[in-house]
Amino acid sequence: MASSETTTFPTLRTPSGEVPAHAPAWNPQRPSAMPHHRYRPAHSRVALPLTDRTWPSRRIEQAPLWVPVDLRDGNQALAEPMDIARKRRMFDLLCTMGFKEIEVGYPSASQADFDFVRHLATSGAVPEDVTISVFTAARDDLIDRTVESVAGLPRVLVHLYTATAPTWRDVVLGRSRAELHGLIREAGTHLMRRAEEQSGSDIRFEFSPEVFNLTEPDYVLEVCDSMTELWDACPDRPVVLNLPATVEIATPNVYADQIEYMDRHLARRDSVILSVHPHNDRGTGVACAELAVLAGAQRVEGCLFGNGERTGNVDLVALALNLYTQGVNPMVDFSDIDAVREVVEHCTRLPVPPRHPYGGDLVHTAFSGTHQDAISKGMAHHAERAAELGVPASEAPWEVPYLPIDPGDIGRTYEEVIRINSQSGKGGVAHLLHTHHGLDLPKGMRPDFSRAVQRVTDADGQELTHKDLWELFRSTYLAPAEDGPVTLVSWHTAETAPGEHRFTCTLRTDGEEHQYGGTGNGPLSAFAAALGTAGIALDILHYTEHATATGPGSPAVAYAECRVNGTTCWGAGWDTSVLVASVQAVLAAANRALRTRPAGESGGAR
Repeated sequence: MASSETTTFPTLRTPSGEVPAHAPAWNPQRPSAMPHHRYRPAHSRVALPLTDRTWPSRRIEQAPLWVPVDLRDGNQALAEPMDIARKRRMFDLLCTMGFKEIEVGYPSASQADFDFVRHLATSGAVPEDVTISVFTAARDDLIDRTVESVAGLPRVLVHLYTATAPTWRDVVLGRSRAELHGLIREAGTHLMRRAEEQSGSDIRFEFSPEVFNLTEPDYVLEVCDSMTELWDACPDRPVVLNLPATVEIATPNVYADQIEYMDRHLARRDSVILSVHPHNDRGTGVACAELAVLAGAQRVEGCLFGNGERTGNVDLVALALNLYTQGVNPMVDFSDIDAVREVVEHCTRLPVPPRHPYGGDLVHTAFSGTHQDAISKGMAHHAERAAELGVPASEAPWEVPYLPIDPGDIGRTYEEVIRINSQSGKGGVAHLLHTHHGLDLPKGMRPDFSRAVQRVTDADGQELTHKDLWELFRSTYLAPAEDGPVTLVSWHTAETAPGEHRFTCTLRTDGEEHQYGGTGNGPLSAFAAALGTAGIALDILHYTEHATATGPGSPAVAYAECRVNGTTCWGAGWDTSVLVASVQAVLAAANRALRTRPAGESGGAR
């Protein structure tokens, strides 16, 4: 009696007990032992006053101002923060991509950050239209150090922050609402005075009520309006009010409601740049940012590929390219996504996962057979449509199944789009052979070759490259013409009368050579007749041929499906002569069939 082993997980407790009374019959899930009762939902932690929201009916028609914080917030999240060389490489990348406001550091937090800001101030590295942002807590000595760091920079945004949520006020800061408001006002006043002392610099201000999404709406409004009044915000010198989802604790629609509430009620609204800084604790940072823009946000802070504390800051790559797929210009350049990724991975020393949106190695890759078939047909249709429109394929409207954007538009090649493993199908296999080797397999042949591929991938579990596929095609369909039970030693064909062809040949079988001949209405039917005189009953069921490239001397490939002594097989031939290729295809099919005859059956040739 065979024994079986059961894997156990001693630390897990299988959900058990009664199915909840409200559960439908199709859902037998039971409560787990996880302590969900310890956590309060967002609506019991913070007031959500908006009831007549309008953001769901809006659409994004232009990009917000993107502000990468990789050099500050993202850098603080690294186990090994960037040195000046890596910071400079990242900064240069951000400028090259077209970002116009870049948060470069927390100068009062470390000497390295201070030194990098001074490097930018003295090296001439900052383009004329780029604003440098620096970050500081609301404390006089830290503000002094921050202002000292930016001396000589012509365009600066000083980002002042203080946590305002009740838990932070009570547990971390030990301040009442009024006391904390007073501290923020004092810090804002000190910053304004220190900025006025800096001649030759245009210093603007940003304020973040940290943990905005868990702060009482009336208190956020009170503090933010106080700061725009203090800093005398006006349309010509707007103040940035940044409203962070510092720790995600609700669905994205809740954050959008909070942003729309502020958008409607802020004083001096035309003098405020409403900004958001979503984190990704619940995995919905991108959705939070997009919905916040619908709700009135004009500016988004985040990191390339989403690096940041805990599960990260919002991903600017995904956000920007999400706009691209909607026909909205992202206003930053991701036309070489692999170069961007290489710099980010070098500077952060963090890998970008292979399935990361837009930038991962496998993000445009399909292994599934049904996906591959749809993509292959879509690519062919795209090429046909481009030809009909009289434009290059790179300029034709993009509508290819499973590919939301053209990989070529972000610098990817099509080699990664379809790859072959045990999950793949006939469409993907045919696509790779056509793309890389010029083979256009007949539809009837594709399932046959797909089964051959499946046997190989099931046996070793490995992915097959297009070179592997070509070698498998060669050994399966081409090689039997040269290496099989029947070998064509020599042959000749001629048209002996209108519509009548004669085929004569010498065949080697079982080590012996014999001459045979036959007639037919074409060279191949005459060859089939010659094989018949050798005891090989062969009918050609399907035949097709094509060139594999353009220009004189390019090889031709022929495909033949034949019934041989009751067994049906495909064969192929490859030669610069179409006639030679066609004869090889028929012989290859014959040899494949003869090899598969049941044991004990006669060999056929005599």
